[in-house]
Amino acid sequence: MHAADIRARFLAYFQRQSHAVRPSSSLVPGDDPTLLFTNAGMVQFKKVFLGLEQPPEGNRRATTSQKCVRAGGKHNDLEQVGHTARHHTFFEMLGNFSFGDYFKRDAIRFAWEFVTEELKIPKQHLRVTVYKDDDEARQLWIKETGIAASRVYGLGERDNFWQMADTGPCGPCTEIYVDLAQMAKDYEFPAGATGEWTERDRQDFSLDAFVEGAEAGRFLEIWNLVFMQFDRQSDGVLQPLPKPSVDTGAGLERIAAVMQGVANNYHTDLFKPLLDRVVEVTGKSYAYHNEDSASYRVLADHARAVSFLLADGVFPSNEGRGYVLRRILRRAVRHAWLLGRREPTLVLVVERVIEMMQQQFPELAARKKHILDTTRAEEERFLATVEGGLERFEQLAPTGSTQGSDKIRGTISGDDVFKLYDTFGFPVDLTELMARERGYLVDIAGFEAALDAQRKMSQEDRKSRKLGVVADELNDMSTWTTEHAVPESGFVGYERTTVSTAVTGIKELEGGQVAVMLRESPFYAESGGQISDRGEIRGENWSVDVTEVRKIDGKVAAIGVPSGNVRFGLATATVPADRRRDTERNHTATHLLHAALRHVLGEHVHQAGSLVAPERLRFDFTHHGPIHAEQLAQIEQMVNDGIWANVELRIVEKPYQEAIAGGAMALFGEKYGDVVRVVEIPGLSTELCGGTHVKNTGTIGLFRIVSESGVAAGVRRIEAVTGRGAFALLREREQTLVMLAERLKVNALSADVIGKKLDGLLAEKKTLEKRLDEALKGGGAQQDLLGGAELVGGVKLVAKPVNVPTMKDLQALGDVAREGLGSGAAALLGSFEDGKLGLVVVITDDLRARGLSAGAIVKALGAKAGIKGGGKEHMAQAGVPDGQGEAVLGLARAEITALLV
Repeated sequence: MHAADIRARFLAYFQRQSHAVRPSSSLVPGDDPTLLFTNAGMVQFKKVFLGLEQPPEGNRRATTSQKCVRAGGKHNDLEQVGHTARHHTFFEMLGNFSFGDYFKRDAIRFAWEFVTEELKIPKQHLRVTVYKDDDEARQLWIKETGIAASRVYGLGERDNFWQMADTGPCGPCTEIYVDLAQMAKDYEFPAGATGEWTERDRQDFSLDAFVEGAEAGRFLEIWNLVFMQFDRQSDGVLQPLPKPSVDTGAGLERIAAVMQGVANNYHTDLFKPLLDRVVEVTGKSYAYHNEDSASYRVLADHARAVSFLLADGVFPSNEGRGYVLRRILRRAVRHAWLLGRREPTLVLVVERVIEMMQQQFPELAARKKHILDTTRAEEERFLATVEGGLERFEQLAPTGSTQGSDKIRGTISGDDVFKLYDTFGFPVDLTELMARERGYLVDIAGFEAALDAQRKMSQEDRKSRKLGVVADELNDMSTWTTEHAVPESGFVGYERTTVSTAVTGIKELEGGQVAVMLRESPFYAESGGQISDRGEIRGENWSVDVTEVRKIDGKVAAIGVPSGNVRFGLATATVPADRRRDTERNHTATHLLHAALRHVLGEHVHQAGSLVAPERLRFDFTHHGPIHAEQLAQIEQMVNDGIWANVELRIVEKPYQEAIAGGAMALFGEKYGDVVRVVEIPGLSTELCGGTHVKNTGTIGLFRIVSESGVAAGVRRIEAVTGRGAFALLREREQTLVMLAERLKVNALSADVIGKKLDGLLAEKKTLEKRLDEALKGGGAQQDLLGGAELVGGVKLVAKPVNVPTMKDLQALGDVAREGLGSGAAALLGSFEDGKLGLVVVITDDLRARGLSAGAIVKALGAKAGIKGGGKEHMAQAGVPDGQGEAVLGLARAEITALLV
């Protein structure tokens, strides 16, 4: 039975039992900061089980086939993936759930009926475990299914008691096991295994024999039924829940192995096409017990995880979920490398994953291009450094794998682990996995110390440059002078830029600055990318030039240089209106830009940082490569169309859940309270945002993109201007055209006219360069160069100084020499127009075939003469220090002569 059929039958069966079929939730938990990824079927119902939400659509029964990932945090199976038959990063969990509806009797009856009647697994090959003190479940199994009491095993709390946390919902669980020795055609007992559990034809087993057989893989758990029955108190007492519930999980990959008669999940139809793809790509055959077979399984498994994580909006990065994804990708690249691949490989397996599973999971088809492009880009990026990193790792942990043994061969120091991380891009987890495979320990404490030292250096550098006021100076309210015990300071800048208010807190700072708290403040404190306001606070006979604003425990502190003695009492605080309006234009334009990027490039685009200032805006976003000129033009046009549509903004406060359910976009990694501010540009954009905005998009006037670039792996940046800034940019470009027209002596101020003039000049330049090149390659140039060539070892050797304008011209002469020598070598010392010296060494093809290399010769000269350079086998070049030309040329002649004789 195919895995797709098992999935469909499971959902259809429980739908017939009045369960609502719910779609799989995203691998990124919507509002659960305690989890990196969805790792079980019950995650989407967690708040229902906790009594915080009502069951979906009021239905107290549900069934799902849930996408799951276990590759980070508490549930991390990455280390075992590829080395065992059943560990995976990505898997599907089939589940049925009761939210205070049915309980143990029906849950047991449903599971047994599905396994024995729908899947038709013979009853004699099934066994069951229960919690040792759960006599109710034991009796229900015997009564409801007819299973023999001798096949119901009572296990302890570690195996058969579930709890969500140290306190809260918990309860006993019961599991269904299948005897693989009877169901799998290829099942083999482990080498040297003995004892009762190894008797293939035995019908009943003792508890100890069953446990031993389960741990060794003969008895395979395929279904776990959790009975949420109690509420564990802080003192350990178990209080019965008023509405006991059921949470079950059946592993699709495991059931598929049973139904397809194989002992290994990787040999089912979920993985075999992926293994076949790896075989196609590498040109090598796969066998389970081959030395490199784990690498095939790693690629097959990781391709699934990468496909679904990218489809669900996770993007490779250096933190959080993105870090885990990057770690999975790089582990796959490393295993492809072990199979001899030096080019992107995982992307080809990912493509097969999409082909296989897009019917059940349409998000794979919808985001296919993004998934493939991102995977390829990440592979290429890591391949650029992996060779050097693996060479270094080979030195740190010499081969001689001890996989499966307890032997420790040594320890890799924290400094070396840090260098692999910092220089070669090896995540520390990957280094740990590679080290463990070879029997080495890793000095994690040393690595963290080296990483911390780097962070401190960065912090010290920041402090030395005095970048901003350190928050720690302000946070201690006991160091403030206040008019009241707890000074109030509310932000009113959304409505007003000038406020008549009162000073409620004062703190003297280093450098002659002062921090001031006001009862009401118009100053925006930097947040969400929008920089702090500047302005002025003016009191009686004193003022403060505000240059920075901070939030201190929810209160606004304005910081600046005072004139006179700042005192409590009435004051007027002002933010320059023009500056605020410019900031608002740029902030609203940022929302329009975000929406345009997602429309043109795809929904994988997410904000990865921003800067909103009066003069400009900067927007960082996730994307795998440069944006084409026509795409940039389309994005810019869409933003301007939104501006010229003259759309009135709607800004309201809502409960967080209501805002998200209504389609508002929350920024990844940003913290939000229970009530959030929703900024909607109807028909164009809806985001959670605390910044200041225009009331109408038409106020922005004009939007122009200034630049687009890459700032980090998988992160692009757009810088742009609006309003007055956009007008100033156009004036500046107009002035540039005027200057070009004057320099080119054209009358019309037209880009077309100027362009034609430039085209003519460039064509003339190209013609002159071609003539020069022909002159250099002419017979006279060859004759001059090769005149005086000596015979060494039966071939020609030329070593002479020449005068040329640049290194490029010296290389052209090197090509002339190679063509004219026939068989031989040349070392040319060039004197350039700027007074510098350079060396070019060339080798003819027949000498290259004998093993001579121009690059190796220049490298050898570097060691002897201290010059720096490099190149290829046929030609290499180097810079030569002043005054050393003759000596270097002599060394080059001697080095080549030694190789020729």
